[in-house]
Amino acid sequence: MAKAALTPLKDLRFSSHQIPAFGRIPNTSIQKKPLIVYHSAFHLDTSASAVESHLTAVSVVDPQWRYTMYSTSHFHSTTHEVLVIVSGKATLCFGGESNPKRVEPVVGKGDVIVVPAGVAHRLMDDMDGDFSMVGSYPKGKSWDMSYGREGEDEKVRGIEHLSWFSRDPIYGDEGPVLQV
Repeated sequence: MAKAALTPLKDLRFSSHQIPAFGRIPNTSIQKKPLIVYHSAFHLDTSASAVESHLTAVSVVDPQWRYTMYSTSHFHSTTHEVLVIVSGKATLCFGGESNPKRVEPVVGKGDVIVVPAGVAHRLMDDMDGDFSMVGSYPKGKSWDMSYGREGEDEKVRGIEHLSWFSRDPIYGDEGPVLQV
């Protein structure tokens, strides 16, 4: 199996975004941990299998699926999420599409997105028709689906009790998630 080739940490570009609550969507307002995009963390020739093997070896998150992103805004109240783009290019929306402080990055193969629990996200545009990601969650965590609807208040309150990463899911003992 091919080994995943990473951009050296010293050369990694990343962006982080605090997104305020909007309506019933908490976004980053509860834990104050930002949405983080690692730009071109994995080299373009890295396969989905190699990404999954790398994530398993770093042992912070468990890869659980390969798929695109849902086109309906949703968030997870039970876990943070790590998304690695393994094919295609897309415009995503974080924070809720009606939120004036939303973030809409264009992401592509090799990018990594760390989505804190509570941050709404959805696919806006699959630019070349083959957008796919490896979705991973901290070891021992299961994801749920929340939509910012009435009746989800108790689930949302649970976000404050979730622990943040003690190691970076991509780089291990160093990395952007440890700098926030």
